[in-house]
Amino acid sequence: MNRRTFIQSSAIAMASGMTARGANDRVNVAVIGLRGRGRDHITCYSKLPEARVAAVCDIDQAQIERAVQFTEQTTGAKPQKTYPDIRKLLDDKDIDAVSIATCNHWHALATIWACQAGKDVYVEKPASHEIWEGRKMVEAARKYNRIVQVGLQSRTTAHKIRAIQMLHDGVIGKLYLAKGLCYKRRKSIGHQPNGPVPPGVDYNLWVGPAEMLPFNPNRFHYNWHWFWNTGNGDIGNQGVHEMDICRWGLNKQTLPEAVVSDGGKFVYDDDQETPNTQLATFHYPDCEVVFEVRGLITGGESSIAYDGSNFIGNLFFGSEGWMSLDLKGCQIYKGEDRELVQAFKYSEPEEWDTTPHIENFLNAVRSRNRKDLTCDIEEGHLSTALVHMANISYRTGRKLHFDPKTERFINDDEANRYIKRKYREPFVIPENV
Repeated sequence: MNRRTFIQSSAIAMASGMTARGANDRVNVAVIGLRGRGRDHITCYSKLPEARVAAVCDIDQAQIERAVQFTEQTTGAKPQKTYPDIRKLLDDKDIDAVSIATCNHWHALATIWACQAGKDVYVEKPASHEIWEGRKMVEAARKYNRIVQVGLQSRTTAHKIRAIQMLHDGVIGKLYLAKGLCYKRRKSIGHQPNGPVPPGVDYNLWVGPAEMLPFNPNRFHYNWHWFWNTGNGDIGNQGVHEMDICRWGLNKQTLPEAVVSDGGKFVYDDDQETPNTQLATFHYPDCEVVFEVRGLITGGESSIAYDGSNFIGNLFFGSEGWMSLDLKGCQIYKGEDRELVQAFKYSEPEEWDTTPHIENFLNAVRSRNRKDLTCDIEEGHLSTALVHMANISYRTGRKLHFDPKTERFINDDEANRYIKRKYREPFVIPENV
């Protein structure tokens, strides 16, 4: 019996015998990926008595050492174990759940491996790096009866939940357009030559399923977002949050039938591959989604709040009025005179809403009911697939027609080649997860 067959058999046995956790049981969590977002995860778990940060994992030994100190400072206790290799971590039967804060190109494989190993999963946005692997994440979660939450935190944010429910109840009539704005200032990354791998970094493991390229500091920490091999641009970084809110507000549980996206990398001469200005339009039979990315100096739009450098939020348009929704609050305008009829503000503590989203995940881990999740992997996959559809249209340079049932483009071999990457051995997502 090989390793994969063994962990699959073990996971099925665990799932079939799993019962709801007792109210006093603590969930042993391992955080994977230990830079900024990983430290945010550790901070959130430290606030939740139902969880214990039992292990940390990273390909960079220096990050592991920093995370151990940070965990002790934040939670009062060091993690019991440290791992430089996710595969060793997933063999640890003391770990109940993993919290994935890696680069985008690792999200799907880490999630699928974790499901096969019998672990529940909290995975950062975007859920996947390609459309095909996002569907495989859903299949793995269902096959192994795992709880998998995607880090689209708006789904657990009180004022956004209220606003979306009002849309579903018809507060501005029949919706015909949802618009997402990601006007987030991004400075040029410049040019960097290839160079040596930093000491203590397992670069082979960092690359994982992606194409092996020479090490370049501009393709490493954070800037990996701006390269197609590892990231998805800002539409898949910040923008996927607002893309999810668009689909949520329109109450769409399928993908659209067509997409067209254009833009470019303007002003800067640097190493970035993804666009810093992008406009995408998605067509449903009865409405559309419009999404816009701007990374350069810009003004805002309508009443979307300005936070000092960015305008990020959503606009919904209906037969009777329109709604503005962002991190700071919601405004509803109605009638031909566009009168402001209702407004409410973000009323939760002055912190980003990851903690309640992770708390929701832990509650579902204990109940063993994926319907308790505010952003189950199916929801995360669909919203992330919108990102990929836009990027594929941008990269092919034309409008694309899409079959929501098969999740493939219609009569377009070039576009369909972007749906699934060529995985690098041994970091391969199989057809049958």
